[in-house]
Amino acid sequence: MTALTALWLPILLSSALVFVASSIIHMLIPWHRNDFRKVPDEEKFRGALQALALAPGDYCVPRPDTMAEMKTPAFADKMKQGPVIIFTVAPNGLPSMGANLSQWFAYLVVVGILAAYVTGAALAPGAAYLRVFQIAGATAFIAYSAALWPMTIWYHRDWGTTIRSTVDGLIYALLTAGVFGWLWPH
Repeated sequence: MTALTALWLPILLSSALVFVASSIIHMLIPWHRNDFRKVPDEEKFRGALQALALAPGDYCVPRPDTMAEMKTPAFADKMKQGPVIIFTVAPNGLPSMGANLSQWFAYLVVVGILAAYVTGAALAPGAAYLRVFQIAGATAFIAYSAALWPMTIWYHRDWGTTIRSTVDGLIYALLTAGVFGWLWPH
């Protein structure tokens, strides 16, 4: 077993490296450019939604109030007629990139801590690079990618977006694994 306190350097360095890699992936490479489609007649759509004054949050249309209502012919007709929409309303205004990037980095540190905890519980100081790489990488991959798939399975997120984001998670996991293997205490 390796103490979590002995792994602060790989936690922070892997977080910083993944932060840089994710910035390159999302800003310089057009990999995620088409994750979101443009709505036809966007101005008409925006006008209709502005009139509703929706508060920020997650919505679905149509949405039954009860499980019993979901089984009614009227609800089935709404589903057949469409549109069937699952969407998130964000607060108005430009996003706060500083706050978003800070939260992203905090998440990366949490993933680093989880990878350190699992790898440290499994391996002693002096463990072989490949074994550290394997456990830290698998843990980081699960943290970065496992929750993406249910969003597609249950909420119809585009499979292409989920697969691209899973590949991102694999890249982040490989970087995390490499740093942990390199800086593992001897």
